[in-house]
Amino acid sequence: MNLVHDETVERDDLPLLRGERLRLRGFRSDDLGDFFALHADPAVMRYWSFPAWTQRHQAEDHLARAIAARSNEEMLCWAVVGRDDDRLIGATTLFDIQRAQGRAEIGYALRSAHWSRGYAQEALRLVLDYAYSTLSLRRIEADIDPRNLPSCRLVERLGFRREGLLRERWNVAGECQDSAIYGLLAREWRSQTD
Repeated sequence: MNLVHDETVERDDLPLLRGERLRLRGFRSDDLGDFFALHADPAVMRYWSFPAWTQRHQAEDHLARAIAARSNEEMLCWAVVGRDDDRLIGATTLFDIQRAQGRAEIGYALRSAHWSRGYAQEALRLVLDYAYSTLSLRRIEADIDPRNLPSCRLVERLGFRREGLLRERWNVAGECQDSAIYGLLAREWRSQTD
């Protein structure tokens, strides 16, 4: 599916989430170049469970899957943009949404030029508020390479607890990577935001 010419990517059927400095909105076709650049950056992808992208069609394929999963309520993938500037600086996703179980996983990535500014924390707060208040989820999980200390610290600041370590879970470009599993319950989130 070529999203550049597919009007489904133009549908903004995701709820718009607004923060102090950021907006989270649905993806549009004019985001494809920046979305590809985000996932093609080796620094951004260093600790992910798949290697940096090398082909633009990977961005198109990912967004096509996200749109299909959105219609099944299995994945919600937001473009992270500046509040006053509509340029893509990152993405955040609720995925593996299991409404009957009241759980989902969260993922996020920011272009490296936007690291260490608090944007990831602001974006995750917006998504967590939405997940717990609107979707009525009970639990959100994060799978993080334990060597990615800034990401581990980020979710811990948000109240996530490290619940376990899955050794050699991923094999990315010939390198085995562990996964630290973090969890945050709705009641824990509410107790810190009330």
